Amino acid sequence: MATTAPEAQASLEPSRGFIVVHLLVTSVFWGSSFLFIKLMSGQVSPFAIAAGRGLLGAVSLALWLRWLGQSPLPRRHEICHWLVLGATNGWIPNILTAYALIQLASGPAAMIQAAGPLVTAIVAHLIFAEERLSGRRLGGILIGLAGVALLIGPRLFEGGATSLSVLAMVASMLSYAAGNIYVRAVPAPAGDPMRLALGQQVVSGLSASLLALLFAGPAAFLPLGNHWAAMLALGVVCTAIPMTVFMRLIRAAGPTRAAMTGYLVPTVAAVMGMLVLGETLELRQIAAGCIILTGVFLVTMAPRRAGAA
Repeated sequence: MATTAPEAQASLEPSRGFIVVHLLVTSVFWGSSFLFIKLMSGQVSPFAIAAGRGLLGAVSLALWLRWLGQSPLPRRHEICHWLVLGATNGWIPNILTAYALIQLASGPAAMIQAAGPLVTAIVAHLIFAEERLSGRRLGGILIGLAGVALLIGPRLFEGGATSLSVLAMVASMLSYAAGNIYVRAVPAPAGDPMRLALGQQVVSGLSASLLALLFAGPAAFLPLGNHWAAMLALGVVCTAIPMTVFMRLIRAAGPTRAAMTGYLVPTVAAVMGMLVLGETLELRQIAAGCIILTGVFLVTMAPRRAGAA
């Protein structure tokens, strides 16, 4: 039987403007991460990339909290949540994604990642009463998935990917979905979005650093010196900022609507390729982007159901 959401999230429905702005900010910054990871793939260890990403994100958030007058040290009731999120939304998917992108092209990687909203919506439907899938929501999720398939489809088998790299991206997608559901279930006293984001990055960075030292030794971090700009952008711009915004979105709007970033990220990546790398935006990509936005609109504008099932 479905359970009700924590009391702190069950009271007020966020405005449509709040949802749209948070979706766009998260998607634009996360859409840049594939580019920076790809620039380092094959030259920097996946463990080192995950470690640098987590530690830079943690330092950025810790400094921001100190500026706000808060202690960045974990409180007793936060430790368990930091450990879970540091694994499910942190070092596990970061390492798996960095490993997959050594051989897997960013297109098919994004396509696999785009299945996340569908998985999240189905699980949330079973767990949370207010996340029950209406016909409009389900239709929007399927339309968005179709748009991503159209956007990425012709590139799906590029890059000479091995079965292990594909499985790594699938595992990464499932890990993110589990983390999104968990964030929604965190009780109100420990549910501050910025502190959840900080804890996630602290645990992610430290765990990935330990794994890097165990499997590759200190030499794993040496290549980062040649990629410091990409690493800095990945850790601060593509991790610390969007993760904080995303946590806030999940807490306020629920995991189903927040997970729609998984559909917007490939669209943002395609537009960035045109603007930054001079790539040509094909008619197929424009059509796919419109389809994706239609699906996201249907899901984000559908009100959540009130009350327990």
